[in-house]
Amino acid sequence: MASSDILIIVPALNEAESLKALLGDLVATGFDVLVVDDGSTDDTYNVCGEKGVLCVRHVVNVGLGAALETGLEYARRNGYARAITFDADGQHDPKDIPRLLSGLVEGGADLVIGSRTVSRNHMPWVKRLGNWFLNNATRMLFGVGSSDSQSGLRAFNRKAIEAVSLKTNRYEVSSEIFYEAKRNNLMVSEVPVEALYTSHSQARATGVADGFRIFWKMLIHGGRR
Repeated sequence: MASSDILIIVPALNEAESLKALLGDLVATGFDVLVVDDGSTDDTYNVCGEKGVLCVRHVVNVGLGAALETGLEYARRNGYARAITFDADGQHDPKDIPRLLSGLVEGGADLVIGSRTVSRNHMPWVKRLGNWFLNNATRMLFGVGSSDSQSGLRAFNRKAIEAVSLKTNRYEVSSEIFYEAKRNNLMVSEVPVEALYTSHSQARATGVADGFRIFWKMLIHGGRR
């Protein structure tokens, strides 16, 4: 049974070390935390247990999109009023969560994106280029977008939790979320957030080659739907 009406969803693949530091800060928010372990081969699941955090496991690695859909489905079934998606690699600051929630409650948005524009000068150039390409591709294909469409820090209200149904399994899911917002007439806004780019988070970054692969899958996905 939910102890809060807000759920923080953390998709994770082999993030045991990052989670050791992150989970305590997320639990301290007072919101419920769910880690979706997407087929990790390290100690991710056990770290969640040690921190007293609920962890749902995928038997094999399915992808970021599948992990996010698992988290949103958990939020639907358990009646959460709002959900936050939060990357496991340590690049986001839990202190930014109230700003996203304010965008839902005071700003009236259904979906709020945490835009890392304030940290752009510190963003690796390959990631900046990949994000620029995908921001424009998302807007071109789906008619809606953001200054940081690939951000993993997002807030959903209950309407968005119910409406967004994710079908793509991999990183193209970040753009699919905007497609779903457009399809369901959701109001989308963004708020500036900080980002910390460690060597670990940079290794997980979306680069130019990833951007083209994602764009190709977006074209295929858009045609099917």
